[in-house]
Amino acid sequence: MNFVLGIDGGGTSCRAALATADGTVIGRAKSGAANIRTDLTGARSNIVEAARQAFLVAGQDPELIPRTPAILGLAGANVGTYRQQLEAILPFSISQVETDAEIALEGAVGAGDVAMAILGTGTAYMARRQGKSRAIGGWGFQVGDQGSGARIGRDLLEQTLLAYDGVRAGSPLTQSMLAVFRNNPEDVVEFTTNAKPGDFGGFAPKVFEHAEKGDSVANWILDKVVADVEASLGALDLADDAPLCLLGGLAPLYAPRLSARYRALLKPPLDDALGGAVQMAVRLLAGHAEATR
Repeated sequence: MNFVLGIDGGGTSCRAALATADGTVIGRAKSGAANIRTDLTGARSNIVEAARQAFLVAGQDPELIPRTPAILGLAGANVGTYRQQLEAILPFSISQVETDAEIALEGAVGAGDVAMAILGTGTAYMARRQGKSRAIGGWGFQVGDQGSGARIGRDLLEQTLLAYDGVRAGSPLTQSMLAVFRNNPEDVVEFTTNAKPGDFGGFAPKVFEHAEKGDSVANWILDKVVADVEASLGALDLADDAPLCLLGGLAPLYAPRLSARYRALLKPPLDDALGGAVQMAVRLLAGHAEATR
């Protein structure tokens, strides 16, 4: 039996789905981060491990991995030559690396016209009109990814240190955040030395939780990042009736905070990014089979 693999990798985790040639998923698994720009070697290891576990969950032999084509939608694939470097060292029969935005859009609407925002550890935006796609963002949280979990976490640490220094008013959120670092600001700085996007993003849910309690710093951070998200959506120049899908781990937390205009456009996605990768892998297998006849 022919199998295909769909892989969805970001700054926090890597998900793999093993499917039959018709797209029926028979095994799913998850491993560590797979942002190929921040850690190519680690991403490769986690991708292969997620694939191996997906085979095991499906009751299939992982030794079949070298005979299985894969579509991989990965954070970091939109810059440099990381995509080509990874394709050269993957064990799959065919390895096609796409951006995480491409597989997300595929999962959300298939081949239709729509706009979507990925709101997770990183952020990316894409709109498709008459078969042509336009992407915004996905540049990494040091210089981009506004509204991302990584940026929210970074902003929280910044506000925590500003509160410690008495530059800004503190709040229960900044107090609890400093407590995580033993009330020592130097530990906060040491954390940032080697922290990856997913490490910063791990603090984002805390901000949303405290915002619900009326925390002033939490709501200041969220007001800013929601404005950033809406600025990116505005740059897509959406039609008033354009369906908009929010994807990613932070999507449910952002949806109620968007302005009325964008809430009116929200539409549930048909599938998630991993499902989009699987469907693209099915087409890849079919195209390869046709080409070799």
